[in-house]
Amino acid sequence: MLGFLLRLLPFWVREPLLIVLGSVLGVRLMYLGVHDRDWAAAGLGVVFVVFTAIRVVGVIRALRARRNRGPAAAHVDAAGVAGGDGAAGTQVQVQVQAAAGPHPDPAAPENATAERAVPQGDVPEKAAPERAMPEKEPNAWLQAVAAVAVFAAIGAALWLVPDKLTSADSTPKAASCPSGEHEKLPKVYRQNSRAVTGDELCKALNRPDLAQLLGTPGEIADTASSTSGTAPLTAEKVALPEAKVTFATYSVNLSATYNEMTTAQYVKLMKFGDEQDVRTLTVLGRPAVLSSDHTMKIEISLGGGATGGTGGPVEQGPLARTLTVALDRKDRGGYYDITVWSESGTLPDDSRLSAIAEKIIPTIPERPAR
Repeated sequence: MLGFLLRLLPFWVREPLLIVLGSVLGVRLMYLGVHDRDWAAAGLGVVFVVFTAIRVVGVIRALRARRNRGPAAAHVDAAGVAGGDGAAGTQVQVQVQAAAGPHPDPAAPENATAERAVPQGDVPEKAAPERAMPEKEPNAWLQAVAAVAVFAAIGAALWLVPDKLTSADSTPKAASCPSGEHEKLPKVYRQNSRAVTGDELCKALNRPDLAQLLGTPGEIADTASSTSGTAPLTAEKVALPEAKVTFATYSVNLSATYNEMTTAQYVKLMKFGDEQDVRTLTVLGRPAVLSSDHTMKIEISLGGGATGGTGGPVEQGPLARTLTVALDRKDRGGYYDITVWSESGTLPDDSRLSAIAEKIIPTIPERPAR
């Protein structure tokens, strides 16, 4: 259909259009091919440029033939008027209007017209019949300039649109939580009606304003993950779902432990551990505690060899800050942990952890115990 429509266009519109489109597409494909090392696209661009060059040569030849045809046609027309067709006895019909003079023809009435046949060669120059002027053809240069002006916008759009699409496609998007629809939950999740899943924690944690709450607005989540596991050393009798969201600056982990340990008991237990900078507070009307501890760093080598992959020793990782909040205001057992750390070792203010807890915890589903 497009080819049929192009054939309907005049020559001096169609050819400049094809030249503009061919040159823009060819140069653009060559640029993208070299930039992205896509040699197939670069070769296609060369093909466009070659066919465009062929059309340019054709237009130049047409312009030269048009200029040369102008003087020759004028010479032939002049010869035709002066000498006629060269056939003997050729006559033309001429109407001569009788004019009043000093010796008018008495036989002819006044203002009458006489019509007579005379040989073409005997016709006076000023009495020659007027020849119909050839219809003036449109200016080829004006057509070419108009076509280029009209379709230059198309060429600019074809040049700029790929950049817009590339920039739009290259814009990083925030990580989304994985779907846990097909995840098989441990038996304890069916037994404990209060327990939520890791997928539910991930949806609560992966908020659009989480980076702003951390004090790093403009950052987007690089990864988001979740698990629906159980607490260690409990024979899979304590549900421990977790969710993790990482940014360029900070990593945030949210977990829920469904045991019978109260926050007050947990604070006492900290005194026997290595937790640092322990501080109790109240969040959402629930007892809470802030503590610090180092994360663990584990290196796993996946290199091949006779022994296969090997793991390195467990090392001390960067310092992490944790806010522990009771599952309910009465502190009947169980708690949420919100832990933040960074590879650089820097930590956000404690007030930011409290703000995160106040935003996230109300969005976590709370189910009554059976």
